[in-house]
Amino acid sequence: MTENQIPEGVERKVTTMGGAAIDGAPIAYIIVLAAVVTVLAFIPFSIVLGSGKGIPLSQSIYPLLGWLLGPLAGALASGIGTLIGVFLAPYTAGVPAIAIWGAVIASFAAGAMVIGQKRRYWYLGLTVLFVSELAVYAYLAIARNGIPVDTFIAGAFIDWSAVLLFLLPTRILFTKLISSSNFVKVAIGIFGGTWTVCGLAHLSQVPFTYYLFNWPEPIWKMLIPIIPVENAMRGLSGAVIGTGVISGLRAINLVKPKESIY
Repeated sequence: MTENQIPEGVERKVTTMGGAAIDGAPIAYIIVLAAVVTVLAFIPFSIVLGSGKGIPLSQSIYPLLGWLLGPLAGALASGIGTLIGVFLAPYTAGVPAIAIWGAVIASFAAGAMVIGQKRRYWYLGLTVLFVSELAVYAYLAIARNGIPVDTFIAGAFIDWSAVLLFLLPTRILFTKLISSSNFVKVAIGIFGGTWTVCGLAHLSQVPFTYYLFNWPEPIWKMLIPIIPVENAMRGLSGAVIGTGVISGLRAINLVKPKESIY
């Protein structure tokens, strides 16, 4: 073949083979994000009244993992990271089994906030679960312990508001904002989505913690203004971290997991 001769024949296409994946998310991604959850478990951003336990900053990114990896892989990463954090940072762990359950359900619920046809009805099964948990919580507080209804409604504000936001079209609105090319909209979507998902995670944990610790009415009234502020802090920190992460992932054009929504 001479220097100027054009090669002839069928054009060949070279592709790289992907590694092992879980629900469309590479295992390497799951490991890395689980490690991030573990690291953030060392950082408390609030203190739970009465128990003196710190609330870990990792709670702010449980929803993000669901949006980045999908429901199954995101739940796995959050669960593994929280499990390791229980041993390495026990001062923010609370009750270990309850902490892990909250992490898993948060990422799973976030990953189920899809726009397309696939898995579009998963939210209905989750809604049944959350409504059932709210009913159990109400029974324990009102029927068993005599907490006034108005006190329960105010004290469980982040719980029932999260159920409504998840059930209504706001669920789809947050997802569309997160997938937007405008990063202001991304931040707004992450804040709203994190408020919703972290409220659902709280709802999934609180019937168990209330059954165990059974705090009286004065504690209920003390917590009414505090719990929404804590959830807003999760939303704000989640928006700051999540917007930066999504911006970076888009900039480097990393391969997106199959079930991601960003």
